[in-house]
Amino acid sequence: MNKVVVTVEGRQTDAMGEESCIKVVAEGRHFYKNGHNYILYEEGETAETGKVSTMLKIAGDSMTLLRRGAIAQEQHFARGKESKSMYRTPYGALDLSIRTKSIKILYGSVSGHIEIVYQLAINGKWQSDNELRIAVCAAAAETNNLN
Repeated sequence: MNKVVVTVEGRQTDAMGEESCIKVVAEGRHFYKNGHNYILYEEGETAETGKVSTMLKIAGDSMTLLRRGAIAQEQHFARGKESKSMYRTPYGALDLSIRTKSIKILYGSVSGHIEIVYQLAINGKWQSDNELRIAVCAAAAETNNLN
């Protein structure tokens, strides 16, 4: 298992044209198994969300995001596909629907980049257009171990 640094940047545009952005940088772990890259990391703990563990399962043309802890969620991203899931929080649950417009995955042995453009619907109603960019880089201590 390799140590990595994960940078997640998201941009959301709602029906009013209001744009919001997020950025998360976290240390994590990477491993490769059965043709998939896996990234595991912890999101920052807050009083509202508590601790959240995130796993990214990356295939050649799709990605699944799994969150566990104070927030539980599973999203699958594949170009032209719609996936439905439940987003559970300490305040209740929401039905999510994700329609992936485009996904671009460039991944090496440990490091890589993922760009996803998708639409989000909550409880069956369109909510926003979204962009997600994920960069995974080998941690400084790991670069000596790479080929």
